[in-house]
Amino acid sequence: MPVKKVDKIWQNGTLINWDDAKIHILSHAIHYGSSWFEGIRCYETKKGSAIFRLEPHMRRLQDSTRIYRVEIPYTMEQMIAAVKETIKVNKLKSCYIRPLVYRGYGEVGVNPIGSPVELVIAVWEWGAYLGAEALEKGIDACVATWRRAAPDTFASMAKSGANYLNSQIIKHEAIVNGYAEGIALDAFGNVSEGSGENIFLVRDKVIYTPPIAAAILPGITRDSVMTLATDLGYKVVEMEIPREMLYISDEAFFTGTAAEITPIRSIDKLIIGKGKAGPITLELQKAFFDIIHNGNDKYGWLMFL
Repeated sequence: MPVKKVDKIWQNGTLINWDDAKIHILSHAIHYGSSWFEGIRCYETKKGSAIFRLEPHMRRLQDSTRIYRVEIPYTMEQMIAAVKETIKVNKLKSCYIRPLVYRGYGEVGVNPIGSPVELVIAVWEWGAYLGAEALEKGIDACVATWRRAAPDTFASMAKSGANYLNSQIIKHEAIVNGYAEGIALDAFGNVSEGSGENIFLVRDKVIYTPPIAAAILPGITRDSVMTLATDLGYKVVEMEIPREMLYISDEAFFTGTAAEITPIRSIDKLIIGKGKAGPITLELQKAFFDIIHNGNDKYGWLMFL
């Protein structure tokens, strides 16, 4: 999905023109993947524009950089203020938000210590990640031939640019084979997540999702859905999920900032349930959309501008 250009990007404390947001070709991040980022949404609710769970997202960004011993040169309060400022200056009522921390131009070796740490915040208009129809009709997915990394290789809990080479190859394989998304297994052959989404299964009205130890990103939308499901009276179980459980689930869906709650209608050409959004998926969508579209937020998840 092409990025729609806006006026300003926040870079290292200054609002600059979109076309001036550049880095040096020898920046460490380009050569060694030393970048960490977030994906956040601002929604135009019936009660005004609001950012969904901004502070947990920025805390996860801090966690991601801390794992790699990188210190962001801005406080939580400064980053939150910068996100709001960037949205307002671009006069957007709804948008996708991309904070990016990266190691810039300094050293050009694997040792990252001599390269400066920089922060950029960009915003742009963005629709449904997997397509507007996908939220109702669902998407076709496949189990990827590529797995997530073993737990002692690199940090899966960090949302780092380097990790997403694995996601890219999973996504690319799915697309060229006629699927909308790929489902990765972990190093032990159990279900992990999509290329850029967490995954949930429903069986006999119980909701299952892989644990953090299955090389998944600890998703903010994942956490939100688990809270909503529990409040709606459903049992939510985090457990190791064997591949074959995908095929016998009554419902399956992806969650993520971009994907929101997207039903999966088939996996490896096997129809899941009735081949569209199931009743529990729809109930969760309704509860989620009531917050982000209507602004009916009893959880304190929305930060209004």
